[in-house]
Amino acid sequence: MSGKKKNLPLVKEPRERKRSEVAGRPMVRDASLRDAPHHEAVGGACESEPLILRSRAKPGVSKDKGALHSSALYRLMAWLSPSYPVGAFSYSSGIEWAVETGDVKDAATLKEWLAVMMEQGGGFCDAVFLAHAHRATLDDDGRALRAVAELAAAFAPSKERHLETTAQGRAFVEATRAAWHCPALDLLAKAWDGPVAYPVAVGVAAAGHGIAVEPALHAFLHAVAANWISAGVRLVPLGQTDGQRVLAALEPVIATTAQRALTSSLDDIGSAAFRADLASMKHETQYTRLFRS
Repeated sequence: MSGKKKNLPLVKEPRERKRSEVAGRPMVRDASLRDAPHHEAVGGACESEPLILRSRAKPGVSKDKGALHSSALYRLMAWLSPSYPVGAFSYSSGIEWAVETGDVKDAATLKEWLAVMMEQGGGFCDAVFLAHAHRATLDDDGRALRAVAELAAAFAPSKERHLETTAQGRAFVEATRAAWHCPALDLLAKAWDGPVAYPVAVGVAAAGHGIAVEPALHAFLHAVAANWISAGVRLVPLGQTDGQRVLAALEPVIATTAQRALTSSLDDIGSAAFRADLASMKHETQYTRLFRS
């Protein structure tokens, strides 16, 4: 009997060890308390998956806003994959004109052009629209969602840019409604009956499926940049390895843009990428074209 009493404390010991270090390493629960850098946010989700699965947070979102439930990661990868039927491959956002004029002629100039588009042009504007659409959807605020959707549709600097964002937005809503329907898409349809800009559609769907805004922003901007680079690789032309070098070089630019968008108001939206905007206008009358914008 005395031996059994001595063993009783051992029954409670595992609970205490969860807060301690094992074999010199912090437990996952302790490690998750630190703020992960932007480029580690999605990658760290795999290690903490068991904790996320036991969490009572919204579907797809863990208590650590930078971590993703596997189903949320799956949906982001599906929606923002080149295979998702939004027709992104047919648009160059004016890069075709920039190549013809010699503004973009190699990997270095492509990277410089895209960095400006991302930080000071359409990339930043779209990121703010996505963040506000996501927020309005979470708040179930149809009035705020209408304001975001209306501004996003009106904000395109050219006819072709308007076609690019609204055609992709419409296609995204139709495909997502058919395969990944959620009530948030009904909220969008009820709040706004005009053309839907692509980032607004993505923001609404992400919020509707419980995907946190930060990883949704990073995934969206990565997809946008990858599509721009794909156009540049075909137009310059460049090798696939050069394309990946450009994408790698844009990682900190995308992280900075996403972070700015999270704290920006709709009044902060504006573009200083004037030549990129002019490119989207000039492309309409370009003699030979491979892309729709």
